[in-house]
Amino acid sequence: MKTNLKIFSLIAIAAIGLGIYANNWGSGNEPDAENISNSTPPFNQVLKPLAKGSMAAMRILDKPLDLNKIAFSDNNGNSVTIADWNGRSVLLNLWATWCPPCRHEMPFLEDLQAKLGGEKFEVVTVSIDLKSPTKPKAFFAEIGLKALKFYWDGTGKIFTDLKMENLAFGMPTTVMIDENGMALGVLNGPATWNSDEAIALVQQALKMSN
Repeated sequence: MKTNLKIFSLIAIAAIGLGIYANNWGSGNEPDAENISNSTPPFNQVLKPLAKGSMAAMRILDKPLDLNKIAFSDNNGNSVTIADWNGRSVLLNLWATWCPPCRHEMPFLEDLQAKLGGEKFEVVTVSIDLKSPTKPKAFFAEIGLKALKFYWDGTGKIFTDLKMENLAFGMPTTVMIDENGMALGVLNGPATWNSDEAIALVQQALKMSN
């Protein structure tokens, strides 16, 4: 009987020791099963596979880039910044009337805004025509743009600011920005923004933001 009690005591002590070891292991650098199941892949791992087809030129950034201070003017000439869109995702597009590819893609951006624009997302097209907004406003009216709002930077500083961040290299330039004003990706050159690939990419970015 005494022998059985000794054996039982040794087994109990060993079990307690294993339990302590297991708890210490679980609190170290190795994630436990619950953390693994609830973990979310980094945004670039999720978005990069969607940069294909009409979106193949989209460069998904390795790290989000803060663009909250990027400034331009609204339709009434009031100064605004990307921070004014906090809580909403933005597709920021720089264009000009003297840029044929910009003019060509504008209806696609209009269509994207009509399809996905709302409380959580806006296509923000900023004209960098110098001196006066007269020509770009006339172009808006000429091709019947209604879903897109008019924004303008007559100094061209917005292009310089994005170039300093290694985002803008030519026209048009389009930047995908999350609800916190952080750039996730950039596409230099024109694209078919109402394509299935573009819509899928934007929708996935919105899912990650919500």
